[in-house]
Amino acid sequence: MKTIIPALSLCILTATGCSKPQPPSASGAPVEKFPLADVRLLDSPFKHAQDKNIEYILAMDPDRLLAPYLREAGLEPEAESYGNWENTGLDGHIGGHYLTALSLAYAATGNREAKTRLDTMLDILQRAQRENGDGYLGGIPDGASMWRQIAAGEIDAGLFSLNEKWVPLYNIHKTYAGLRDAWLHTGSEQAREMLIELSDWGARLIAKLSDEQVQEMLRSEHGGLNEVYADVAEITGDRKYLEVARRLSHRQILQPLEEHRDALTGLHANTQIPKVIGYKRVGDLAGNSQWQDAAEYFWNQVVEERTVAIGGNSVREHFHELDDFSPMVEEVEGPETCNTYNMLKLTELLYRGDPEPRYVRYYERALYNHILSSQNPDTGGLVYFTPMRPQHYRIYSQPQKAMWCCVGSGIENHSKYGEMIYAHRGDELFVNLFIPSRLQWHETGLTLTQRNRFPDAENTALEIQGDAEATLHLRYPAWASEGEFRIRVNGEAVSHRAEAGSYVSIRRHWQNGDRIEIDLPMHAELEQMPDQSDYFALVYGPVVLAAKTEPFADEQLDFFADDSRMGHIASGPMCALESAPLFASEDHSFIRDLEPLPGDSLRFAAPEALRTEGQGALELIPFFRLHEARYMLYWPVTTPEKLAERRRTGTEADRARLALAEQTIDSVSPGEQQPESDHFFAGGDTEAGIHKGRHWRHASDWFSYRLRDPQREAQTLRITYYGLDDGREFDILLNGTKLADVSLEGDRGDEFFSVDYALPAALRDREDAALELRFEAEPGSVAGGIYGVRLLRE
Repeated sequence: MKTIIPALSLCILTATGCSKPQPPSASGAPVEKFPLADVRLLDSPFKHAQDKNIEYILAMDPDRLLAPYLREAGLEPEAESYGNWENTGLDGHIGGHYLTALSLAYAATGNREAKTRLDTMLDILQRAQRENGDGYLGGIPDGASMWRQIAAGEIDAGLFSLNEKWVPLYNIHKTYAGLRDAWLHTGSEQAREMLIELSDWGARLIAKLSDEQVQEMLRSEHGGLNEVYADVAEITGDRKYLEVARRLSHRQILQPLEEHRDALTGLHANTQIPKVIGYKRVGDLAGNSQWQDAAEYFWNQVVEERTVAIGGNSVREHFHELDDFSPMVEEVEGPETCNTYNMLKLTELLYRGDPEPRYVRYYERALYNHILSSQNPDTGGLVYFTPMRPQHYRIYSQPQKAMWCCVGSGIENHSKYGEMIYAHRGDELFVNLFIPSRLQWHETGLTLTQRNRFPDAENTALEIQGDAEATLHLRYPAWASEGEFRIRVNGEAVSHRAEAGSYVSIRRHWQNGDRIEIDLPMHAELEQMPDQSDYFALVYGPVVLAAKTEPFADEQLDFFADDSRMGHIASGPMCALESAPLFASEDHSFIRDLEPLPGDSLRFAAPEALRTEGQGALELIPFFRLHEARYMLYWPVTTPEKLAERRRTGTEADRARLALAEQTIDSVSPGEQQPESDHFFAGGDTEAGIHKGRHWRHASDWFSYRLRDPQREAQTLRITYYGLDDGREFDILLNGTKLADVSLEGDRGDEFFSVDYALPAALRDREDAALELRFEAEPGSVAGGIYGVRLLRE
């Protein structure tokens, strides 16, 4: 890294900022972000999203969010818990996010109802914390007994379980973060006191554990616990919390990053990103350049190698192979919004340490195309997965339903738009994003008002009030058309030699009424899928273009989630890849033929090279404006000569995939976090891992899943194995009935294979809609590995 943040002793954080000495004004020196209260959004899609989000969070019921905390403290709740994840093991996690969401909403807008609700939440939570008597505060079912086991060194950690609880460390991290944010963004001394008490409880929890035991505990997803303890160290000035943060940093992930080795394939993506944010925070406060560098290496690998056009990453929540993005196209569980939420946090940290425009370029791309697009602009509903599969669609939450992780991070996202528009360093101001806003720059007495209709109009203007000498660094975006980026101050052109992807710096004595006008010329580009396959996104400036499609006449899709465990997945019919609209052209020159349509919004008529079947003319619009519809976001691109061949190639495999999807009632991907959680995984002496790019689970005792068969139409259970697994004997049981004795003898070769087991008539005629699937190892043997589970109809 080029810089080292000043040592902890030089910086004590208060509710209004940091008192550390200003670093020298030099290229690459750290910068500071402005408090949200100093930046007010003006009319724009971002302002609309911010306002709609406040409506959404105020429609949520605080009593239902508080219920798990009161119950676990032995107090009587005022209402029952929300359903979905909030009453099936992850109880209380949304309550922590809610504290952050209210704090951000108040800081960003001054909304008094948000502040009143926050204060009420804190009062009730403090009552629960005091009733617990030891500083603990959480909603984890029967959490107290589990924490006593942990403190005593009794640790049973899996990828998403700890002592048979669903990611309790991840859960409680949301409470830590909510209290921290209530202090940082609203100055609540009450929240600060509660945070320190909770932090002391957590420090005592691991005090007698060895480093090896702590690392074993960290096998379970734990959010950004190391980050929040680093924050508490900075808030209090007490280095003991920094030592806790160091101990809570997962070395299994850190070590390869320190070695500049990408070992991310197959890992649950959003488990890792918060860890890396923590590595960065600990590295900054401790002056550890190796940890800082590890965080930057991670960012480079994820952004440059693993990220698609909208700024998101992962399929089914996991990092896949670097050279094969076919799952991104084939699967419907595309980039997860939580991942991008955390990648933006990491990006902002890296930028503050070294203000390079490349960080802003990614931030802008992800902000416009993933975060902004993840909110329904009419209802405020939030999206979990954004499929890249051609002609699929998204599912939105509702305020009283669907308490997923991406609802928790989502209610935070849309109050944070003011964080990276501007940054400052001494008397230097960095203008990073072209979002209409008003900035109060208190250190100089200047007020800057940015107005525009970007991206519908390709320019922005800054108006200045006040009187001060300062340097303005105006971002020259990498996407701006070469030679057409122009700046005028009070009508006079400013000459510069800056290149795209840098800043144009103007130092002068600014006076009341000064006006800066910036031309932001954009052009269309094709952006290839990272694996260099023949799928491309259409990008105009920082905006990804997409098109609504209607492949099925009179189709009635439900775009809003119910309260089921898997309601976040758009599980409607998939469209055949062969039927997807595509571009057929000898070269990529067709991108120049996008025809702007009349009106004041960014819209294009598709060029003649676009081929569609059974659909009318498609209109290209910014993806963030496309909702409640099937869509094209990544497009196949081929030549006219190869068109027929392309439609033949892969058709058979895709048809088989669609047929299997239609036949499947329910399925589990063993060893993958969310699919197993959604199917109420349980087990004893069991392990999970990755082999040949596929996840597996086995046990020397047993493990089980709860399968759904709501119409009681299941005929067959299909299990996938690996052909070289040998000497493994186990039983398969459904609802306690033995379905099969299995003996794996390693005689099927180096490949995966599946076996179908017919359900007996008694199971097909049962009354219960659920099926309990259990794998039991014979004495001295192993059950599994199991690589896939499918429940099939006839």
